[in-house]
Amino acid sequence: MSRYVKRQKATNENEQYDKLFEKRGVDKVIQYRSPTAKYITDEQIARVDCYKYSWKHGDSFEKLAQEYYGSPTEWWVIASFNRKPTESHVELGEIIKIPISLADAMQVVE
Repeated sequence: MSRYVKRQKATNENEQYDKLFEKRGVDKVIQYRSPTAKYITDEQIARVDCYKYSWKHGDSFEKLAQEYYGSPTEWWVIASFNRKPTESHVELGEIIKIPISLADAMQVVE
């Protein structure tokens, strides 16, 4: 299933783009809207047992997901539980939460 199935579409007919539309031979452009990030709540986080981990130099969500879940592709679960979209939002020495059970965490974040 395409990741765009549930995404809203918007039509761009703004006159500031008239020259570009003319160059492309169209009178409007239909675009997918950017999704809004939805962070899980404190109550949802509290329902899942987590390890507490002190962020170190060289850490990444992918490396931690590989270490704790056996797959770097589950990095987004750790990021979601900490409300950190990227590693650059985590400070050295900051304590982050890593859900112990990936299955329990997935029920909360999806």
